[in-house]
Amino acid sequence: MPLFCPTFALADDVLFLDKPAANWEKEAFPLGNGRLGCMVFGGVEEERIQFNVDSLWTGDENLSGDYRAPGMGFYQNFGNLYVAFDAASAATKYRRELNISRAVVRVVYEQNGTEFVRETFCSHPDQVLVSRLTANATGKYSGRIRLAGGREESTSVKENRLTFAGTLPNGMEYEAQVLVVAEGGTVDTDGDTLVFSRCDSLTITLAAGTSYVMDYASSWKGEHPHGLVTEQVNQAAKEAYPQLLTAHVEDHQSLYNRVAIDLGRTADAQLALPIDQRLQAIREGTSDPQMDALLFQYGRYLLIACSRPGSLPANLQGLWNDRNNPPWHADYHSNINVQMNYWLAEPANLAECHRPLFDLLTASLEPFRKATKLAYGDTIRGFTIRTSHNPFGGMGWKWNIPASAWYAQHFWEHYAFGRDKEYLAAVAYSYLKEVCQYWEDHLKALPDGRLVAPNGWSPEHGPTEDGVSHDQQLIWDLFTNTIQATEELGVDAEYRQKLSGMRDKLVGPKIGRWDQLQEWMVDRDGPKDQHRHVSHMFAVYPGRQISRSKTPDLAEAAAVSLKARGFGTVVGWSNAWKTALWARLLDAENAYTFYHKEVSANAYPNLWNGCWPGRVFQIDGNFGSTAGAIEMLLQSHAGEIHLLPALPEIWATGSVSGLRARGDFTVDIRWTDGQLEEVTVRAGKNALGAIGVVYNGKKKELNLAPGQTATLLPKDFR
Repeated sequence: MPLFCPTFALADDVLFLDKPAANWEKEAFPLGNGRLGCMVFGGVEEERIQFNVDSLWTGDENLSGDYRAPGMGFYQNFGNLYVAFDAASAATKYRRELNISRAVVRVVYEQNGTEFVRETFCSHPDQVLVSRLTANATGKYSGRIRLAGGREESTSVKENRLTFAGTLPNGMEYEAQVLVVAEGGTVDTDGDTLVFSRCDSLTITLAAGTSYVMDYASSWKGEHPHGLVTEQVNQAAKEAYPQLLTAHVEDHQSLYNRVAIDLGRTADAQLALPIDQRLQAIREGTSDPQMDALLFQYGRYLLIACSRPGSLPANLQGLWNDRNNPPWHADYHSNINVQMNYWLAEPANLAECHRPLFDLLTASLEPFRKATKLAYGDTIRGFTIRTSHNPFGGMGWKWNIPASAWYAQHFWEHYAFGRDKEYLAAVAYSYLKEVCQYWEDHLKALPDGRLVAPNGWSPEHGPTEDGVSHDQQLIWDLFTNTIQATEELGVDAEYRQKLSGMRDKLVGPKIGRWDQLQEWMVDRDGPKDQHRHVSHMFAVYPGRQISRSKTPDLAEAAAVSLKARGFGTVVGWSNAWKTALWARLLDAENAYTFYHKEVSANAYPNLWNGCWPGRVFQIDGNFGSTAGAIEMLLQSHAGEIHLLPALPEIWATGSVSGLRARGDFTVDIRWTDGQLEEVTVRAGKNALGAIGVVYNGKKKELNLAPGQTATLLPKDFR
């Protein structure tokens, strides 16, 4: 019997459209298991599923540093799966939905009184893409299936299996296979195509892989993927479809269901609209708080889909790419983009999804060191990196000297939230210390003894000169985190003293002539400058050097600078950063202004983020928006848990559960009419124990043993 279930998801967790995708970037729906991803178009006459594997890259170590050299490489389009249908009549009652709580795309429509259903997902447990085609009548599926490589590879056919393979110019080998299993009817071959006739249902399984291994010593190359790809397809074929689907959904929900959010209810008439029409209504002024919640969870969904243990980290486009020369190579940009991809990982309760970043950075250390010595001399210790890098440790464009310190913050934050001392000792501390050693050798002393980073640049703005605020703030953050790491581990006391002394000599943040936070040591900031980057705000967010509570004058200067940058429609990632910055500055309405821009200006119909409104997809804006929304609801960077620090009026009543706070705490919050109703704090296995919980300026001290829970009410904050 064919498995047939045309029911739909609730609006809180679903994106739906009433037509097939005409555009890859703006309308197709993304799926992924961290390593293997796809975009589903949902065509009626022909289904197209474009797919990627995270490691299919041209390029190499690119020691020249030339961004345009072949060694920099490009992330590649792996290929497309096409399923063409013989039925020629027009479709009615068409609906295409992405259920982000299940990570399943479903397409439903009627033709000549028959209802057709397709379900597609990328399974992490089974490492395959599965598409299931059913109908409410027998013998209704006839058509052709074609597998096309992204580089014009030839496809072979054997029985009911399609295969193509190839080798990139850098020697990377790759292969994809598709297996088609029909119930009822027949499946035959015709050249490089499978022809199916009068089938009741079809189950299509795709596996793809490369010879890439994340290991410099192995020259980044392992075995040909043929054996593993074949095994993955064959193993999946042994499982019944319901078991494949159940394993996939359970795996996805083990991460996704950790956090739930309610930001208010949208009118039923608005919820009934396809998402492109909901977005248009928002742009015309209609309130849609459930879209705010959907955007929040969509960022979490995308990180689960494109960054799982064992995969490469999310690049500029996450996992998805339909070109062999994508914008900015779809690489790893170190001057905001990759970092923003992972701002949400810890507080959004997806710590495992953070690990691919650490894995790639650690694997790339040797080529980073080699390139650094070529540029700065053999005597310099440690390493730094350029603005862009690839999965082989190759780098391009100009040097982004403090970027390694910014990456070091991520190593530290993973510890700060989870407090796993084994990880701190085995992984994070050595990275932090080596970056510190680079700055020991690279910092420049001014005549008065203060220390500055030489020849810095405030990305992507202004001149190259000493003491750029962005650099100074990142080095302060690096030294502070490394000092804390030595204290946590009880090691390197003498080195800790040295770093403390150097940190105290760093030129710190300065307030300029129009009461602004200076971007440079020289007071040249222009009050009418509305540049998209706000690099001198790192100390506010994601750093912790500047805050309303501890450095009020600097925080106010930051607010002056941020206001001067303007409130117009700008690039997506800039909106996201400003959401978090205004939240840290405790300005709820300005924070919401920029969060709202992601749907009112930058969101495509598939909710992907346009780097500029209406053009050039870049995924960091999606991730950064979720991170910014969390900062509106919960903050923990100042050594305390702050509840609802920047709650906007539009979210007056709501709840959130499962957010993570530094110190290994999990927090649930419920509020009504802008006022706290209840908060629950749960201590994890490595919990700090003592923690202050702050609401409306009042603090409640807790001391929780691992596994212990405390529930607080408004009366506890009087």
